[in-house]
Amino acid sequence: MREYQFNRPGGKACALRTLFSLAVAVLFVAAGMSVWASGARRGFDDQDNDWQDGHHEGDRDPYAFGLWGDLPYSTTQRDPGIPNLIDDMNSQDLAFTVHDGDLKQGNGLPICSDALYTDALGYFNTLHAPAIFTPGDNDWTDCDRPNNGSFNSLERLDHERQVFFSTPFSFGRHRLRQEVQSEPKCLGVNGLVPCVENRRWTVSGVTYATLNIQGSCNNLC
Repeated sequence: MREYQFNRPGGKACALRTLFSLAVAVLFVAAGMSVWASGARRGFDDQDNDWQDGHHEGDRDPYAFGLWGDLPYSTTQRDPGIPNLIDDMNSQDLAFTVHDGDLKQGNGLPICSDALYTDALGYFNTLHAPAIFTPGDNDWTDCDRPNNGSFNSLERLDHERQVFFSTPFSFGRHRLRQEVQSEPKCLGVNGLVPCVENRRWTVSGVTYATLNIQGSCNNLC
């Protein structure tokens, strides 16, 4: 596998965005259709439903998923932006959604307090389809900046792991079971810990993954 270095100051997790671009490309080939094509209903009802990993392994019907991130960066994006976006996604027939990080702007309000993550959890759980999240640099590596609250970056990442990644399931009204990287190979405030934020799941024969790789510290965070 080719390794890339990301030296751009304050950079986004470019590797993660590339990963999702590749996943979408694979989806085009596997399904032979546009990712936005409509397909059979996912079979949701009005009750909570936990999906198992590979639930649609044998299902080759066209499907769509929602990819969003870098939200909210302003009070307007917070409200009415996010509620309107969630309403729009809930009106679609989505197999799952992914927020690919950055729950706030990189330098400024809101600060990286516990409320930032609690609010985001509330957003994710209002989505009807399984909702997946992966951390962005603004969520933890940049939290040591004075305008973000001067937090310990790794402590904030550990907190995110507790809030968002304490179970093998996604968020949303309908949850998806994911495969979790449990080996203690990632940094925490007290040393190496399980990489519970790194996950993968399979839908209709296509495997997707989220990796916490931050360009803002040259992939060494």
